[in-house]
Amino acid sequence: MSESTVAAPAQAPHPPTGGRAPYGSPPHLDPHFPYAPQGRLAGWTARLSARAPRWLAPAGALACFGGAVAYVLVSDPTDSRADALPSCLLKFTTGLDCPGCGGTRAFYYLVQGNVPAAARHHALFVFAVPFLLYLYAAWATRAVFGRQLPTPTFGPRALAITLAVTAVFSVARNLPWSPFSWMYV
Repeated sequence: MSESTVAAPAQAPHPPTGGRAPYGSPPHLDPHFPYAPQGRLAGWTARLSARAPRWLAPAGALACFGGAVAYVLVSDPTDSRADALPSCLLKFTTGLDCPGCGGTRAFYYLVQGNVPAAARHHALFVFAVPFLLYLYAAWATRAVFGRQLPTPTFGPRALAITLAVTAVFSVARNLPWSPFSWMYV
C-alpha cells in the first residue's frame, strides 16, 4: 500500500446538542463562532456560550430593560436639574439639544403611558419604540423557540435615511422659533 492511498482517520460526529458543539470540543466546531478564538479567555467564553441555554440571552436583555424601567421610575428624570447626573455633556456645555436629549424623559413618559408628553420630549424615540420592540420579539422568538417571525431587512439606504432624518431632527429641535421651539427640551 502506497503512502498516497492511506485514508485520513474519520472524525466522529458530535452528538445532537441543539446545533451547538458540546462543551470541551474545539471552538472552531461551534457553528455560532465562525472563527477559532485565540487565548484562554476567548476559549472560555466560547465554551461558556456553547453551554448556555437558548433562552438566556433574551432573558438577560429583558432583565436589563426591566432595570432601565426601574431606574427611570425611581429617579424621575423630569424633576432633575440641568447639571444633575446623568447629564448630557453637549447640553450642559453649549445649551444645545443633542440627538438623544430628552430620550430618558420620553422613556419615562412612555412607561407612565403618556405618549403625547413622550413625543414632546423626543419624537424620534417614540416613533422608533414599536419597531425596536418588534425586533426584540422577533429575535427572542427565534432564539428561544426557533421560529422565524417576518423581520425587516435594513440596507445602506435605510441607514442613510435614518441618519439624515436624525441630523435634520437634531438641527430643527435647536431652532428658536415656532414650530421648532416645541421640540426644544
